[in-house]
Amino acid sequence: MKHTRWVRYRIDGAEASFGTLHDDIVVEHRGQMFGHNEPTGRTALLSQVQLLAPVEPTKVIALWNNFGELRAKLSLAHPEEPLYLLKSPNSWSAHGEPIPLPRGGGKVAFEGELGIVIGKRCSAATESEALSFVFGYTCANDVTVADILFRDASFAQWTRSKGLDGFCPIGPVVATGLDPSTLTVKTVLDGQVRQQYPISDMTFSVAQLVSRISLDMTLLPGDVILCGTSVGVGSMKPGSLVEVEIDGIGRLANRYGFPT
Repeated sequence: MKHTRWVRYRIDGAEASFGTLHDDIVVEHRGQMFGHNEPTGRTALLSQVQLLAPVEPTKVIALWNNFGELRAKLSLAHPEEPLYLLKSPNSWSAHGEPIPLPRGGGKVAFEGELGIVIGKRCSAATESEALSFVFGYTCANDVTVADILFRDASFAQWTRSKGLDGFCPIGPVVATGLDPSTLTVKTVLDGQVRQQYPISDMTFSVAQLVSRISLDMTLLPGDVILCGTSVGVGSMKPGSLVEVEIDGIGRLANRYGFPT
């Protein structure tokens, strides 16, 4: 599959459209992003469109303890199987959208991650066939209210701490034709590099993640698997700009600190 960057967008409040991004030109397509499609002949400047979340998932699956360097730093055990949680549908948002302040307050952390985008229905896939169900890759920020996570000693609140409104920006594009093992995730907070780690340090590869998760639940077109994060996670202050950059995909930028 050739390297192509797909976007969803809106122009002047019109209905959502999709197409491909070529430098700063958006080429509109008709049909289905994950099926047959073709250019309509219409184009627009990137500066003229409002980018939307590049896909509309039925679920976003987020990995924990999937990078060796962070596991060593936290003295965690090596997982025997992928450890994951689900992000709520109200949490995903687009490039450029603000990350709201949690109404209950608390310390809020960024986590720059690679997102795997599923392109066709996937159930009980073998590891050898798993990559055939992957459409492409995107940038993601798995935002977390750190204060909530272990507030109750009897129950780790993963869903609540990571499921607040706007707490899963993804985008700006879905890129096809990439080898994920060659990618590096860079997270920049207010102009300072805070994370820069290789995807090759993942405990479970893309193929292993897709295969093993699909044994538990059917993955549908547009679903996203967040690969987990590595060292350098930190907290944001109101007004902070957090940017997640991955070569071949682009830069996902969101500002934190706007109330809902």
